[in-house]
Amino acid sequence: MIIIILSEIFIGLASGLVVGTGFVAFLTVLGIIPRLIQLSKTEKHVRLYEAGVIGGALFGIYLSFVGVSLHLSTLATVLWGAFHGVFIGMLAAALAEVLNVFPLLAKRVGLEQHLLSLLMAIVLGKIAGSLFQWIIFVR
Repeated sequence: MIIIILSEIFIGLASGLVVGTGFVAFLTVLGIIPRLIQLSKTEKHVRLYEAGVIGGALFGIYLSFVGVSLHLSTLATVLWGAFHGVFIGMLAAALAEVLNVFPLLAKRVGLEQHLLSLLMAIVLGKIAGSLFQWIIFVR
């Protein structure tokens, strides 16, 4: 019996390390955090970015394992959805930037001088979609 429990613990920890390593590698390859720091000119707050990513990951893990139902107000739900939208939008924008999708698209359509507006429209669309999901479907 103890061997089964120890095996489950080992498999759980090993799986968590593999998934966590993959997540960190994904963020590192995309360069989301360094790019965000560079664009916002907030090099002095690197530790806050690191703490935010680690804290967010740990909080997400906590919510995944504990069957907690959060009864949040509409304002808190909107804020929660906005954070999700910002993260998903930045992830999509970073992935597309790595693949050079947006610069190529802007060049072909003739919107090279409006590339920032194109990226902001996508990010704001992701935020609006996340808010819609959290307010309408989750709440």
